[in-house]
Amino acid sequence: MQIYPAIDLRDGKCVRLKQGDYAQETIFGADPPEMALRWVNDGATYLHLVDLDGAREGRPVNGRSIRAIVKATGIPCQLGGGLRTEDDIKQVLAWGVSRVIVGTRALQSPDWLAKMAERFPGRIALGIDARDGKVATQGWLDVSEIDAFDLARQCARPPLSAIIYTDISRDGMMQGANVAAMSQMKDAVPLPVIASGGVTTLDDVRQLHEKGLAGCIIGRALYEGRLNLGEVFALISEK
Repeated sequence: MQIYPAIDLRDGKCVRLKQGDYAQETIFGADPPEMALRWVNDGATYLHLVDLDGAREGRPVNGRSIRAIVKATGIPCQLGGGLRTEDDIKQVLAWGVSRVIVGTRALQSPDWLAKMAERFPGRIALGIDARDGKVATQGWLDVSEIDAFDLARQCARPPLSAIIYTDISRDGMMQGANVAAMSQMKDAVPLPVIASGGVTTLDDVRQLHEKGLAGCIIGRALYEGRLNLGEVFALISEK
């Protein structure tokens, strides 16, 4: 299972939100490349980046920080937040990002998502962010009536690379991952599923691993010292 330390970017800083609420922000660092190198030094081999400003504005915003992270670390990075056109995708791939995550536009136009996956094979992931099983869009500001599993079944086919499934209600709350929902999503689609939201303890990681999730994203628990990357990797190696 791949472990993805998360770096959420807002105004060029590393932040974490609670349940995707921009009013509940904690700043953890003003130097994103330095933070990225911290996780690399702890053993990270892949990073999960989120352009929070981009998610709200509907276009990539934090390009300077993203390019700096890619250059400083030299490891693959996946990026989500505001990527809603083919030009957006081309732009961030040119920054050196290995994989882009599309959410809002996929809900609006699954056919467009399929076209982008064909055009950029293996480099597009579908981001499904859900609250109570319903898909949230526009940087989590709007919750639709679309069922998360229905959207996944409609869109999840190669050459799309993965589904990144986030339980918003757990995100940043340090209350544990929604293992049951993550496992259900994994069983519903033929693509690798990466779990996100609420991963807080080694037991969360163990359960997700045992359920066959392809990866998990860890954010606040790392920043607040509740999880140690070295211990996470040791657990994965044992399994």
